[in-house]
Amino acid sequence: MVHGPVQTCAPPNQHQVSSLLNLFVFEHLGMGWNLTLTITSLVQWEISFQKRGEAARNAILRCWLKFCTGSEPFIGVNYGQVADNLPPPSATAKLLQSTLIEKVRLYGADPAIITALANTGIGIVIGAGNGDIPTLASDPNSAAQWVNSNVLPFYPASNIILITVGNEVLTTNDPNLINQLLPALQNVQNALNAASLGGKIKVSTVHSMAVLYQSDPPSSGLFIPSYQPALNGLLQFQKDNGSPFAINPYPFFAYQSDPIPETLAFCLFQPNAGRVDSGNGIKYMNMFDAQVDAVHSALSAMGFKDVEIMVAETGWPYSGDSNEVGPSIENAKAYNGNLIAHLRSMVGTPLMPGKSVDTYLFALYDEDLKPGPGSERAFGLFRSDLSMIYDVGISKSDQTPSSPQNPVTPQPIPTANCWCVTVSSSGKASGSYGLNVSIKPITNGSLTIVARLGDIQVNPSFVLKNVHQNGVTERKNSHLLVTTRAFLFQANS
Repeated sequence: MVHGPVQTCAPPNQHQVSSLLNLFVFEHLGMGWNLTLTITSLVQWEISFQKRGEAARNAILRCWLKFCTGSEPFIGVNYGQVADNLPPPSATAKLLQSTLIEKVRLYGADPAIITALANTGIGIVIGAGNGDIPTLASDPNSAAQWVNSNVLPFYPASNIILITVGNEVLTTNDPNLINQLLPALQNVQNALNAASLGGKIKVSTVHSMAVLYQSDPPSSGLFIPSYQPALNGLLQFQKDNGSPFAINPYPFFAYQSDPIPETLAFCLFQPNAGRVDSGNGIKYMNMFDAQVDAVHSALSAMGFKDVEIMVAETGWPYSGDSNEVGPSIENAKAYNGNLIAHLRSMVGTPLMPGKSVDTYLFALYDEDLKPGPGSERAFGLFRSDLSMIYDVGISKSDQTPSSPQNPVTPQPIPTANCWCVTVSSSGKASGSYGLNVSIKPITNGSLTIVARLGDIQVNPSFVLKNVHQNGVTERKNSHLLVTTRAFLFQANS
């Protein structure tokens, strides 16, 4: 049994603890581990777990950090600089600290921005451009100098977590650049290793969705054959070094190629009929999951299913030219807001359940100097004066409940109607799924939840009913949702 640290933090609220139980009990399918959540006081709680596989362990650790700090470790934002009206880096750093955004991706390595983000705890992705690749590939000393100039003066005060070498290199179809990409990554990695940072800062490159030969249905995802030799070397490098496969999925462009109402709802995470994958029978309810799972299938087809996927860019423009289909404030707010809610749910995708893919929204600000259609200059979440263009629920103030006009003194938390809940799977029953649930009254003011995860095949929300105040009640094949009062679990009648 491995124990997470006991930390002092805000008591978990009803949403957090019920989400936690839903996640661990109903969403990590087939991962086969034991979880214990122990709440020892109003402000101290502990997660301990016995892992079967690194994926389960890492998933739990990510959720521990989220629920303890209120952060969103899987939500980042792109900070492009193709503009002449951006606010000072110091103002941007303060803006980011006022949000739940935990990571920021730069397309270069601007020292002013990296310095401004020092001591904020915000994870920073820095980039070497396509034009840097030939030099980085041909000369290890140049790679070492790049690291010496762009990493060492700032780290660890500035929390640099990833270096991207090149952006959408494969789809440039430049054979020389493509052949130089892997040596460039290797030289940068070696430079980090020499500085004793190899295990702390990862190295990757970013790909367009156009690297896929097919993506529909998601289970049939494959990379373009001519890219596969280069990808094989890149993926082996990423597997060896634990770096993510970074991809840029844009449901916005999928809608533009099929501009019908059904596709729009599918792309915006809105109610729709869903789309069934003919290869495995899975019904997809949104385009984001379908695109990410297509990438996962392509990675699996090449033997690299365990390489983590990172969404380096995704977003929706709020404005565009008159002949563009899809840009609007309403659509942008729906896409980004619903995407964030989807990530927060920790549901994951059908092929990668129970965890949220690290996702970087595009973009923090508009970039008024970008070429192309009007939509290219209208992806920002914030204006240059730091005001929101539209609200997608990422402000920390959104998470703070308003104080009542007539506050009352909190009552002591009762334990007479609080319960220790043990949940285990009992296989699949006819017409429903077998779950054994034991509920025991709490008598000592503490709560322990032990969940044995096995072959649970469902991802629903459930309600506990008909729970007796004394003794033990067991229910099988029952749809259950454990809700909370304060941080203790109580029965819903």
